[in-house]
Amino acid sequence: MKILYGIQATGNGHISRSRVMAKYFNERNIDVTYLLSGREKEKLFDMEVFGDFLYRRGLTFVTHQGKIDHWRTIKTNNIIEFVNDIRTLDVKQYDLVITDFEPITAWAAKLSGVKSLAIGHQYAFGENTPITGGNVLASGILKYFAPAKQSIGLHWARYNNNVLPPIIDVRLTRSAQKGPVLVYLPFEDQQTVLKMLNSVTAYQFVQYSQELTDGEQANVQTRTTSYQGFKEDLKRASAVICNSGFELNSECIHLGIPILTKPIAGQMEQESNALALEQLGYGKAVSALSSTVVEQWLVNLPTQTRTIFPDVAQLIVNWLSQDNANHTIDDFTAQVWKQH
Repeated sequence: MKILYGIQATGNGHISRSRVMAKYFNERNIDVTYLLSGREKEKLFDMEVFGDFLYRRGLTFVTHQGKIDHWRTIKTNNIIEFVNDIRTLDVKQYDLVITDFEPITAWAAKLSGVKSLAIGHQYAFGENTPITGGNVLASGILKYFAPAKQSIGLHWARYNNNVLPPIIDVRLTRSAQKGPVLVYLPFEDQQTVLKMLNSVTAYQFVQYSQELTDGEQANVQTRTTSYQGFKEDLKRASAVICNSGFELNSECIHLGIPILTKPIAGQMEQESNALALEQLGYGKAVSALSSTVVEQWLVNLPTQTRTIFPDVAQLIVNWLSQDNANHTIDDFTAQVWKQH
């Protein structure tokens, strides 16, 4: 089987779970070519697992001070280049195109009539999924941004029949020795975040961002983004403060780490994730962060029980490797949830 795997690289979540998928594809010697879009190529890091991957500019969104900046988003995206990339991408050489909300591979497969499968969190949004902050534009983006003939959604509960638990590295285990509070707010102004954390003097923090350099400022260790370093600090974290992206919150749930989350304002997916986290008892969501909010939460830090997820990536790769003519996605997801 020859697969083209499209990865939306705007945030690190799509890349993180695709790394886990790539590990199992490599173990089975399945021929997979990866295409990443949605972020400047020079800002991609620790990409060895994807081999000689393809890159396109793609589409992305721009934030300013924790909110979607619609005008900058329009200015940043080059629609003519995007359409041309779809037209010129040769997908007919592949047996299957998989997209994790990556639009170029998705639309190239759709227009060429090539078999396609979507795997990602965005495909979990259906009639039973907790949704807030939605509008016609947001619903249209979910439906048409990266469509596929079939889809597997990922979420923390089986809200719809096509939904599986999160794809994470299940080898992650929490360290017995607790370290600083991990702070990862990539869509916020980092100096504002640092100033806020410096005001909470009774606690130690480690703050990650591509905009930061490794160093220490009072009670805050600053770290530039690093895949391995981040995972090590995550395992030691006494708590996590983050935006409401799906992947990091999934890892925290799996590890049993208390979560304080602030969704990106105007981003339906993140606002809906924050709602689901609270409904399921996995975290506390706030619309704005301040030193007072952070300190009060840490003073009354809740105890969070681990929720152990199955190795969904391995199960998907095994499923793709079999003859599934008589096994629907609904049947497959039902079997996986029985292991949860």
